[in-house]
Amino acid sequence: MKTDLNDAVEFDAIDRRILSELQMDGRITNVELARRAGISAPPCLRRVRRLEESGLIRGYHADTDPSKLGWSITFFAIVGLDSQKEAVLSGFEKTVALWDEVRECHMIRGGGDFLLRMVARDAAHENLLTQRLTGIAEVSRVQTLQTIRTSKNLAGVAI
Repeated sequence: MKTDLNDAVEFDAIDRRILSELQMDGRITNVELARRAGISAPPCLRRVRRLEESGLIRGYHADTDPSKLGWSITFFAIVGLDSQKEAVLSGFEKTVALWDEVRECHMIRGGGDFLLRMVARDAAHENLLTQRLTGIAEVSRVQTLQTIRTSKNLAGVAI
């Protein structure tokens, strides 16, 4: 696999099929994965290892149900900071990286500096998290958006 200046990895149709199948089921056996990809098991395993080493496959995880684990609220927070200096931006990222309730943190443009996806156990917990956000010295504004339902939530990307 070659990488260019943008770190894009070249991969073929078999690699695409392997990636697609693993996105749908990360627990698939190598034998079944090889069958679906149309190759034998040993080269399939070598391809998976190469895809992992190249960084195309970043890891494997279980897709858990937050509400069954006591996290009944999912909400998003659009956060604006007082400054866009790198030290302030990276400081904010380091702070929220320590919060278990922050599940995603994206630097954004157009309407704020960061978009966070957060979980809370209940409304009081959500309010506490919002207060913690607004209590960060460099935070100038926070807008929260609570989800009502999620009709689509796919792992990975279209391959």
